[in-house]
Amino acid sequence: MLKATLRSFLAHKGRLLLSALAVVLSVAFVAGSLIFSDTVTRTFDRLFASTSADVTVNPRKDFESSVPTGEVLTLPASLAQRVAAVDGVEDAHADASVDNLTVVDDRNKSVSPTSGAPTIATDWYLTDRSPVELTSGHVPRGDGEALLDADTADSKDVGIGDTLTVQAQPGSFKVRIVGIATFTTTNPGAALLFLDPKTAPTMLLGAPDRATSISVTAASGVSDAELKSRIAKQIGTTDYELETAAEQAESAAKQLGGFLDIIKYVMLGFAGIAVLVGVFLIVNTFSMLIAQRTRELGLLRALGADRRQVRRSVLTEAVLLGLVGSTLGLAAGIGLAAGLIQLMSAFGMNLSSADMVVGWATPVSSYAVGLGVTFVAAYLPARRAAVVSPMAALSDAEIAGVGRPLRVRAVVGAIVGALGAAALAGCATAGETSASASLLGLGVVLTLVATVIAGPLLVRPVIRVLGGAFPAIYGPVGMMSQRNALRNPRRTGATAAALMVGLALVGGMSVASASMTKSFDQQIDRTLGADFVVQNDNFVPFPGELTDKVRATDGVGLVVRQRFVPVAVRFPDGKRLETTAAGYDARLDDVANVAYAQGDTAAALADGHLAMSADYAKDHDVRVGTVLPVEFPDGGRTELTVAALTDQDSAEGFGTQGGIYFGIAVAEKYVPGGQDAALYVNTADGTSADTLRPALERTLAAYPQVKARDQADYKELIRNQIAVLLYLVYALLGLAIVIAVLGVVNTLALSVVERTREIGLLRAIGLSRRQLRRMIRLESVVIAVFGAVLGLGLGLVWGVCIHRVLALQGMEALAIPWGTIVLVVVGSALVGIVAALLPALRASRMNVLAAIAHE
Repeated sequence: MLKATLRSFLAHKGRLLLSALAVVLSVAFVAGSLIFSDTVTRTFDRLFASTSADVTVNPRKDFESSVPTGEVLTLPASLAQRVAAVDGVEDAHADASVDNLTVVDDRNKSVSPTSGAPTIATDWYLTDRSPVELTSGHVPRGDGEALLDADTADSKDVGIGDTLTVQAQPGSFKVRIVGIATFTTTNPGAALLFLDPKTAPTMLLGAPDRATSISVTAASGVSDAELKSRIAKQIGTTDYELETAAEQAESAAKQLGGFLDIIKYVMLGFAGIAVLVGVFLIVNTFSMLIAQRTRELGLLRALGADRRQVRRSVLTEAVLLGLVGSTLGLAAGIGLAAGLIQLMSAFGMNLSSADMVVGWATPVSSYAVGLGVTFVAAYLPARRAAVVSPMAALSDAEIAGVGRPLRVRAVVGAIVGALGAAALAGCATAGETSASASLLGLGVVLTLVATVIAGPLLVRPVIRVLGGAFPAIYGPVGMMSQRNALRNPRRTGATAAALMVGLALVGGMSVASASMTKSFDQQIDRTLGADFVVQNDNFVPFPGELTDKVRATDGVGLVVRQRFVPVAVRFPDGKRLETTAAGYDARLDDVANVAYAQGDTAAALADGHLAMSADYAKDHDVRVGTVLPVEFPDGGRTELTVAALTDQDSAEGFGTQGGIYFGIAVAEKYVPGGQDAALYVNTADGTSADTLRPALERTLAAYPQVKARDQADYKELIRNQIAVLLYLVYALLGLAIVIAVLGVVNTLALSVVERTREIGLLRAIGLSRRQLRRMIRLESVVIAVFGAVLGLGLGLVWGVCIHRVLALQGMEALAIPWGTIVLVVVGSALVGIVAALLPALRASRMNVLAAIAHE
């Protein structure tokens, strides 16, 4: 049996390779994501461990904020002297390091990285732990000199002697590059600017006696943990946070982990799609191979092989396929990881392929995925193979399962579908976002499973409609192509399911993105009353000097500032909410249209008051007049009275969770170092928007990171951000289509072999080669369009339910992208044509007499 199994496997290696490609793709994404994330993690662990001070003293933060405010928390520079006096301290240095700045060259071009990594300005203080070394020029002396890292200098064409403008929080200043510093470790992609230690605190922090942290070096024989304990006893931990080198490395790794998780989950998403679609391909391939080997399996049974041996033979073929696919996939994953490392280098994160990490978990996971996919996918065909009767050897081979009723599928599909429909109905009617999203996830899974199970039941009614015009247009060839697609509903359903999965995902996300775009457009139309919004491309705050320059621009009338403030609010029901509030100038009504359930803008922005969402207030027992304790990250505390409740739908964007905002005086008092995140600008009397725009652009020319946008520009900005999500979905679709094409090619190729005698007879009675190719192409097209119809129908249902989840967040507009849907259907027909090219060509080249004699 083992010898027969190996011969059978090698005899069908051409057909099985198509199935192996699905395994290769899924394993490659799993292996590539693990290798890449392990490599980056190991590289940065070494970087953080080698460059962190033995102990670092930082200002205490009561809580973290994910929204940048522009504020830099500082501590007294004199603290370094107190720390230096602690027993066991060899050296203590007051650091001045900030990343809330922009550096531009003499052409007003940003010198910041394009990858989104920060631009960091710091004082030049070289130790044996420094990540850079001076390689040309000299160290900075005085407030007009600076060093730049070599990678940034090369990528931005900056050399010694060039002048750069630093736009920092205290104000802009110019520096001349007097030296280049080269990384001695991995460059994380940041741009580094080094200033004279004596002037850096004043230039970056606005005060010569402030510092951002204290870096401490331990004396010989003193452990980091012991030194941290001694320093804590000396300075206390009420106002300061102390971290050892290991703790700093762990903290930095957690921050990097968010970036790595995004890449890992995206790649695992590709792997998941590849696995899911690959299962359909492998099931179909093994089902057809077994159907074609009915006589062979029957002969084995007649010669004495029992059911267990036959089942084991088929599963052994699957395991061999999994081993080959997993091995090739692991190799492809290593190549994919190397490609990602090179891509990161192109974006400024200089990783080395020589440092690639292939941990034990990578090959284990790769072979687990590859073998698991093929074994599970081949199990049902293996069971069917085991029940082939020895008598089948005495008759012509049949296509297994053609005539078997679909009653079991109908019952199971109906039950699972009903459960899925109930979950989606619950999603549409739920009143809370979390419950609605959970029901949506359950409904998506169940309805997808139900559609896969019940797909064969839909083959005959749907394909009769889709291929109904074929007989009239193409005559007998069209009729035969339609009937070929109807011949085996199970096979047609499984083939179409591979394409259906990808298109269902695209359909659902297209509806969601179109609805989000329309909702934001309507929201901007309703709420934005300003002629222009001055804002950073990445919504990062900008220096206050820019606000002053915008106000001084000819033609500018009203300017209303927006400033973000991290807050923690304690509600009457005991819940503590950490969120981001917004501060606004008094004339907010002149640049925005806010609908209030109670109160008004004047009350909301008055001193000691705040506004919040009426829905959120209701959920937490808050009313107008309720006094709420409010905390700020640096330990500031106050109490603010709720003076207005807003309609969440129209107030969206005036805060994050809770919709909290207040007068900008509160922001300036409790976050004094904060920067403006946006300026809402109206034209002065007698000035048109067309006249003001070029004036604003001239003002902002020296600030390349900031743009002035009108309503149309603002809408375009939102659309571009939503489009990023769609690009990912389209990439997933592309992968699904590649595997689906392989599935259609496999199905048609095996179908041609299966129908060899039939094709020979058709050719003998006059069917031309051209007509034969057309028949196979039409069969492929109708199968592909059938998958598209099922996928898009399912996706539209998902999309409508996703919209109901979005509606709970205020995005109530529903939009169906009909153009995209039509394009996808047409594209599916083209996919069918492409997939049929090789099988049709092979069929047309058959020798007629040999085909008729084929058994």
